[in-house]
Amino acid sequence: MQNQQGSNSALISLGLIAALLIGNCALALGPWLVRLADTGPVSAGFWRLFLAIPFLLIFAQVSNQRLSAIPPKTMAIVALGSVAFALDLASWHIGIGLTRLGNATLFGNGGSIILLFWGFIAARVAPRGSEWLAIISALLGAAILMGRSLDISTQTFIGDLFCLTAGLLYAVYLLTLKGARAHFGGWSLLVWVSLFGSPVLLGVALLRGEPVWPTDWTPILILFVSSQLIGQGLLIFAIRHFPPLVIGLALLTQPAIAALYGWLAFGEVLVPLDILGMILLGSALVLSRVHRPQESRGTGHD
Repeated sequence: MQNQQGSNSALISLGLIAALLIGNCALALGPWLVRLADTGPVSAGFWRLFLAIPFLLIFAQVSNQRLSAIPPKTMAIVALGSVAFALDLASWHIGIGLTRLGNATLFGNGGSIILLFWGFIAARVAPRGSEWLAIISALLGAAILMGRSLDISTQTFIGDLFCLTAGLLYAVYLLTLKGARAHFGGWSLLVWVSLFGSPVLLGVALLRGEPVWPTDWTPILILFVSSQLIGQGLLIFAIRHFPPLVIGLALLTQPAIAALYGWLAFGEVLVPLDILGMILLGSALVLSRVHRPQESRGTGHD
């Protein structure tokens, strides 16, 4: 009997680890699919959110997560956070088209590090121990990667700035919704974020004069399925079962995969200095997740 229980526990653990890794791998496909889409980059973000809404509604209902009877003040906060998330997605998608995919993924997930900085400012305390290591690694890694981007072209450097801005906006999104999360389940919150964020992305795309309606739906459909349904779904399912260190380490699969297909598909070659910068910034991402407050932990760059 005990052997059977041990086998079941081992299978459950393997299943959760697989869900965590597959979820991160699915999200890692996002930058590649944004580049493949024949819409504009912000338009691709609009379709990613908009097409997922019916499925998210179903998931929320099946999970018995309420979508109504939310206090108006809480809903207003969610709307504000959703705007921050939509602008984060817009900035990130624009940056994806300008910089290297490994850089885009690392900088786009930089919200964890920004929240760590904000925690010190808000609490008016100095970093200690490994917190200093996270800060120094983040600054050195970012400086190396952005310096390399500037060596390649001004456009690549500007792409890094767009992705860094996305990381900042994602931190704003997490901070804004920190108190509101108590009123929502993971799926119901994604429903409202998608409902509020989709019009913002569509408006930005139209203001930029981007083509919105795709002639080839394949990249758009794979983007919304892999990012919003598979990636988000598996992480929502698995993330609560792991400590922050494991979540942070699993997150590093995203920039690794992005850098790999950036090289294979777009010829984005990494020199040893690039790899050093990615290792430093990746280490800072892991350390920052360990030191972030529990209520502020998201699923990575959504």
